[in-house]
Amino acid sequence: MSNAEAWLAVMGLVVVTLATRGGFFLTRRELPMPGWLQKGLRYAPLAALSAVVVPEVLMLDGHLIHQVQDARLFAVAAAAAWFYWRRGLLGTMVAGMVVYLPLRLGLGW
Repeated sequence: MSNAEAWLAVMGLVVVTLATRGGFFLTRRELPMPGWLQKGLRYAPLAALSAVVVPEVLMLDGHLIHQVQDARLFAVAAAAAWFYWRRGLLGTMVAGMVVYLPLRLGLGW
């Protein structure tokens, strides 16, 4: 890809982003949203997070993990236990990393 093509692609992405996201700022009044759409959008962050995290935890190089000695599995278990116990997101992330880092860096899993 040449520099001109790269710049053209970037400018195209800028135009599309401004058109789709900027439209909400250009209207003078709030646009009504159907109830079913509002209800569905409540689950969008969870769905997006799951789509990113689950493959990262369960797959390695495009294939499912087939061994138990994987630091990610133990980190997810610790994070899930913490969240079940305390219901806090910061503690959940810290608990997962406290388990993950020693296993990954210390044992090389």
